[in-house]
Amino acid sequence: MAGTRAERIDEPLLRVARLCAAMLFLLLAHVTVVQAFGSRELNADHRNVRPLIARFEHPRGDILTYEGTPIAVSRSTGGGPYVYRRVYPAGELYAAVTGHMSLYRSTGIEQAQDEVLSGEDPKVKVRSLVRDGAVEGADVRLTISERVQRAAYQELRTTGLPGAVVAINPATGAIQALATYPTYDPNTLTTFDSGRLIETSRLLRRDPSRPLLNRALNRLYPPGSTFKLVTAAAALASGEYTPTTLVDAPVRLRLPGTPMVLQNAGGGGCGKERPTLTDAFHVSCNTVFANLGLQLGQDLLRDQAEAFGFNAPNLSIPLVATASRYPLAMDRAQTALSAIGHYDSRVTPLMVAMLSAAVANNGILMKPYLVEEVRLADGSVIDRAGPSVYRKAVSPTLAKSLASMMTMAPRAGPKAGHPKTGRSITNRPKTAHPTATHPRAAAAIVMSEIVPGTDDHALVTAFAPADAPEVAVGVVLEHPGTRADTVTAIARAVIEAALR
Repeated sequence: MAGTRAERIDEPLLRVARLCAAMLFLLLAHVTVVQAFGSRELNADHRNVRPLIARFEHPRGDILTYEGTPIAVSRSTGGGPYVYRRVYPAGELYAAVTGHMSLYRSTGIEQAQDEVLSGEDPKVKVRSLVRDGAVEGADVRLTISERVQRAAYQELRTTGLPGAVVAINPATGAIQALATYPTYDPNTLTTFDSGRLIETSRLLRRDPSRPLLNRALNRLYPPGSTFKLVTAAAALASGEYTPTTLVDAPVRLRLPGTPMVLQNAGGGGCGKERPTLTDAFHVSCNTVFANLGLQLGQDLLRDQAEAFGFNAPNLSIPLVATASRYPLAMDRAQTALSAIGHYDSRVTPLMVAMLSAAVANNGILMKPYLVEEVRLADGSVIDRAGPSVYRKAVSPTLAKSLASMMTMAPRAGPKAGHPKTGRSITNRPKTAHPTATHPRAAAAIVMSEIVPGTDDHALVTAFAPADAPEVAVGVVLEHPGTRADTVTAIARAVIEAALR
C-alpha cells in the first residue's frame, strides 16, 4: 500500500524534474548560441558601450615616422570609463596617413593596422602576454619621411588650392610623403563627448572642401599630358618607333567620325612638320600623340596602361587606393583623345607618382607601401617590410629611352573638348624651366595641361636625380587657373627635401 502511494507521489516529481531538466538544457543551449553566434551583433549594438570602453582600456601602440617620431600616441585620460585617449601631436600634417581613431570608427593606418596597434594580432598578443602578462599594442613605424612630408604638406597649404602629393622611392616602393589638402585635425575626432563628436563629424562631412577625402589615394583626375608617357611607351614597345623616329605633326587633326578638330598653338605645327618622337614629347604635341593613338589602337594603349597599373583592383599600401582607369571600349576618336590623357582616363596622384617610379627603376614598378616595420614596446621587431615587384611596366632599354625623353620634358597648357562637341583642341606649350635648384636634383619631369571646365587640374610626374633616381613624385592641383606652374614648384620643393 505504501509502495503504491510512493509511486503516485514520485510520478509528478519525475515529470517536474524532467521539465526542469529540459528548461535548463534549453537555457544553456540559448546561452551557448548567444555567446557563439550572437556576440558580434551584441558587441556591434550601439546601446552596448562595453566594447567601446574596452577599446580604450589599455594603450595602443604608437604610429611613428621613418625617423622614429611618434605621430599617433595614447595618453591617459586621468579617469572615467575611457582610460586612454588617442592623440596626434602633429595635427593635420600626417592626417592623410594616420587617419584617426574615434569612439565609433577608425580610418587610415589606425584602421588598416588596428589589430597590431591594439595588440589583438596573434603574434603581438602572444609575445606581450608571455613577456608582461598583459595585452599591449605594437608600434608601427612608417616609411614616411618627416622632412619630405612636411615639405609636401606645407607647399600644398601655401597654395591654398585642393590637391595632393605622393613621393616614392623608385627602387623599393617606400612612400616618403603622402599629403592631401584641405585636410583636418584628427584630434578633433578623438573626444569622448558623443554629442560633440557627432557634430564635428557632421561639419567635416558637409564641408564643401571635403577635408576627409584622401585625394592622394581616392580622388581620380584626368591624367592629361602625364599620360603621354604611357603613349610614348606603347609606341616604343610596338617596335615601330624609336626616340628618333620622325612622326607626323599636322597643324590640324580631324578626329575620325566627328566634326572635332585637334589644333596646335596659334594654328601652327609643333615646331616642325616632321619632328622626332623625342622632340614631339618635349613640346607635348597633342596632334602627334593623338595621331599615335590612332596608329597604335586602343588595345596596345590599354595593354601599356595596365602594365603601369591602370585598371588594377585592390591596391593596398595598406590603405586602399582607388584604381586608376583606362577605358575598356572606345571608338577611334575617343582612342585619340585617350592618347593625350583626355576622354575617360583617370588617375590618382599615387598613380601619377608610380608612372615616374617605374621609368626611374629601369621599367620595374615596385609595390608602393607605407609600413616599414612593426615592433613591440621592448623594441623587438616582429614584422619588417620586404620590397616586392608590382609590375614590369617596360623593358630596361625602353625605360632608359623614356627617362631621357622626360629629362627635357615640357610645361604644357592645352585646351581640350569632348569628341562630340565640334570644338577644337589647342596645344599651347609654355617655356620649360629647371625642375629643381638643388645640385643633385636635376629631374626628369612631365607636366600636364590645364583642361578647361570642371576638370581644370594641373599634374606633374617626375623623378630625380635624372641620372641616379632616388625619388619619384606625383603632384596634383585642382583648378589652379593662372597659377598652374605652381605645381612644378611643389614638385621641386618635395624633390629637394628628399635629396637633402
